[in-house]
Amino acid sequence: MAAFLPMLVPILALIRKEILALVKDPANRTILFAPALIQALLFGYGATYDLTRVPYAVVDQSRSAASGEFLARLDGTGVFRRKATLASNDQIADLVDNGDVLLALSIPADFERRLSAGETAPIQVILDGRNSSTAGAAAGQIGTIAADYAASRGGAPPIVVERRAWYNPNLESRWTLMPALIAALSLMQTLLIAALSVAREREQGTFDQLLVTPLTPIQILIGKALPSIMVGLIQSTIILLIIRFWFQIPMNGSYGLLYLGLVSFTGAGVGLGLSISAVSLTMQQAMLYTFLIIMPLMLLSGLLTPVHNMPELLQILTYINPLRWGIDLVRRVYLEGAGFTDIWFDFVPLLVMMAVTLPLAAWLFRHRLS
Repeated sequence: MAAFLPMLVPILALIRKEILALVKDPANRTILFAPALIQALLFGYGATYDLTRVPYAVVDQSRSAASGEFLARLDGTGVFRRKATLASNDQIADLVDNGDVLLALSIPADFERRLSAGETAPIQVILDGRNSSTAGAAAGQIGTIAADYAASRGGAPPIVVERRAWYNPNLESRWTLMPALIAALSLMQTLLIAALSVAREREQGTFDQLLVTPLTPIQILIGKALPSIMVGLIQSTIILLIIRFWFQIPMNGSYGLLYLGLVSFTGAGVGLGLSISAVSLTMQQAMLYTFLIIMPLMLLSGLLTPVHNMPELLQILTYINPLRWGIDLVRRVYLEGAGFTDIWFDFVPLLVMMAVTLPLAAWLFRHRLS
């Protein structure tokens, strides 16, 4: 411990300076908007609520002409795309948990016999409630298709669709949106704070003084990153408390795993913000770059519209968006109670982004002089 003390003391002093700068800053900033063209394109393609692609799985225990005709009507819409034909209901959970399908249909073995006998024929629809708006719209379309099919059989009793939504029983949009804000709102604040960190010192003329101190670029990086990470975690905690105790949305997962994910997510966001700050000569430039990328990050995150509903090109771009992985991680831990083995793949891109952006920022500290 004594060996690390000489390196730790200047880092703590730098952290203290950064915190004081954040607290005493009057925050008189001018908000700059991203170019209207970029936002219009992203809103047009990314933020769509149109139900165009609904992957689903089916368990057809009837295997009859009646069930085949019903499924043909479903597939014929061009919206519902069968992802898997399963042998039993036990196989549904894995597909829904992994996000491979939005819903699953279970048709009972006596489906055709009930219809022929003039009885009510139930079909169970299992929905992924994490995307409540899309799930509700899909369920409504299935209900319409079922009613039309029943009417086409010449006065037969209507098919009854029994719905059961996992992870969001009442399909309340608040349950879907609020946990995602734990990541989304904290990113907005930490990205802006980190982006202004070095740019503020360049503008005030103190950054060159910082570079000639005995501090190494790694020490400067740590001193700049930790306060922003702390602010992000505090912001996430406040939102978490509001969600849990004010809106009373139950937390099903581990708080430890949730905060482990938030540290990784916030670290990736801070690395991106520090890289922006290192290439910005003024605070205005830092704000411009920040607001230029914050809207694409939001639109391509899955916050309001599922990623699989986006065009393939935009889906590829989401892989370099830390907010996509942060929102997926928070939602799955909070709503599903997912364990590390269920969400480990969310950590990988976040850690890769940290490993790229933080060293890049440290290098830029030395090589991007005003």
